[in-house]
Amino acid sequence: MEMPVTTTFTIEGYKIREYKGLVRGIIVRSPTILQGIIGGLNNIIGGRIGAYTEMCEQARQQAYDLLIQHAMELGANAIVGCRYDASEVVSKGSATEVLCYGTAVVIEKA
Repeated sequence: MEMPVTTTFTIEGYKIREYKGLVRGIIVRSPTILQGIIGGLNNIIGGRIGAYTEMCEQARQQAYDLLIQHAMELGANAIVGCRYDASEVVSKGSATEVLCYGTAVVIEKA
């Protein structure tokens, strides 16, 4: 069974048997040289900046994977109240922190 992860605080059909605590996955990413060049050019001419979108999606996925890993280390089998947060770490957009966090729980069929 894959680990259920939800933004809500309940999972239909299950009850929370135990709260394991706060779990998080954090990653700091900067664009690769190619992403920076392509993103910079797109920034000049306008429009969607696919290179930066790709970088952000990679960072979100890595943060999510770390969140799951942290929950498994605590013995959880689900995560409730999942959220993302992002902030600039280095000025002028050269690095972005992505944080994925939630509450690790042990669930069982209701």
